[in-house]
Amino acid sequence: MARPRSITDDRLIEAAQRVVAKVGPGFTLAKVAEEAGVAVGSVATRFGSKHGLLEAMSRAGTERAVELVRGVSADAESPCAALRTALLAVYSGLGDPETAANHLGQLGADIADPLLRELVGEHYAALERELTELVRDAAGTGWCGPSPRHAARVLLATANGSAIDWSIRPGGEFAIRLAEDVDSILRSWYR
Repeated sequence: MARPRSITDDRLIEAAQRVVAKVGPGFTLAKVAEEAGVAVGSVATRFGSKHGLLEAMSRAGTERAVELVRGVSADAESPCAALRTALLAVYSGLGDPETAANHLGQLGADIADPLLRELVGEHYAALERELTELVRDAAGTGWCGPSPRHAARVLLATANGSAIDWSIRPGGEFAIRLAEDVDSILRSWYR
């Protein structure tokens, strides 16, 4: 009879995310195991390889991002605030410039791999769908912006570009910079 698992996949994925934040794409299963407090074999057995772990991280990250968008937008005071809050929340985990650079370095490595690139595409498509619905709700009286889908794509591209720029040329807090960028776009879409 197999022993029950004492650590969940989610805990291992969270440990892997913390390690990526610290070291970027050069992380190892040994570092993940150390962070999670388990043997390397536990991580390797569960995910098969570093690539398998990255696949699981990507899928879990998409699920968490969608849940986060839905959760924070449901609590917002207005449809426009819901859109703004959701977009800022998705990028709130970038932390300091070094952590952001490590996450973006892993993103670059993911993009170089066909399967992981497809999962990254699915991640951004899921975010775009969620943001599109929020734009539809926010595009009320006085809206002069593009279609909801186009607006969502522009906001997502802005957030991604801001994250890259800030990780390379940090200055101030990322949350403030992103809020300024998002607010300038949203203001221009209302009369």
